[in-house]
Amino acid sequence: MKKSLIIAAALLSTAAAVQAEELFVNIHSGNAMAQGAGLVLAGQALEQKATVRVLLCDAAGDIALTGKDMPTLKPRNVTPQQMLQGVIKAGAKVEVCALYLPNTGKQASDLIAGVTPAKPAEVAAHLLKPGVNTLAF
Repeated sequence: MKKSLIIAAALLSTAAAVQAEELFVNIHSGNAMAQGAGLVLAGQALEQKATVRVLLCDAAGDIALTGKDMPTLKPRNVTPQQMLQGVIKAGAKVEVCALYLPNTGKQASDLIAGVTPAKPAEVAAHLLKPGVNTLAF
């Protein structure tokens, strides 16, 4: 009985660790603080060795545009785009949703380095994988 409980506890902790290894962050808000909150959590997950994928949709796609002017957020005095560049540098995969470019008249060449257009089938397959935690902002 005691051995079974130990094995069950080990399996549960292993399952929890596997679930914490992948984070999918969907940011769609045009609000700089909401964008920043999502990117802060993405950055923290990367620091904790998680695999992070960020999908920017709707107004949040604008933070991936080159030359985009945006507000600076305290306490670090950085813009959402600077935060986005930080998570890219730390290893996050960052995409704009498939609807963003064609509906804004923008091209992939308008995106900052490290951001690509999403492929819906690949995003869906990623979301369906076991152990992927999701956040939406």
